[in-house]
Amino acid sequence: MTVTNVDADEFRYVEATDELARPLLAELEYEYDIRYGDFFGERASTELSRYPAELFTAALGGAFVLLLRDGEPIAGGAYKRYDERTAELKRIWTSSAHRRQGLARRVVAELESEAIRRGYTRVYLTTGPRQPEAKALYLAAGYRPLYDTALPPEEVGIHAFEKTVGVER
Repeated sequence: MTVTNVDADEFRYVEATDELARPLLAELEYEYDIRYGDFFGERASTELSRYPAELFTAALGGAFVLLLRDGEPIAGGAYKRYDERTAELKRIWTSSAHRRQGLARRVVAELESEAIRRGYTRVYLTTGPRQPEAKALYLAAGYRPLYDTALPPEEVGIHAFEKTVGVER
């Protein structure tokens, strides 16, 4: 049994073009294409190039964070400005070699905290119908679905969620 020292994990904010972000983006592209193919009428990896890296910079109201273990990225995610009060989460990822350790939840919590520090009061996100683990993550993290949860996932299509942050609820 391998014992991992999660106390040695560190969050590091980087540019989306940083060399450390490459594993995250490469694995996301692979997974999107495997899960979705051309389900949306285009290769799923097109989603990764839909938003320029600049949107995830602090200058434009965004953030891109990696969770590092021994200097290597094991999880990460980003947000971009959706509107004046809303951050939109994107690129939530956990390395396939490090899943089932609660890392995605830690990344989401870190991004929420950063959004609050930057004055956002709402977080919005979307995920696809073939990502039940993402849906479960967001529900467990207190996000409210913005779709009819009684419908089959593929009939819903894009699953949108929102959460109020940084204010008394």
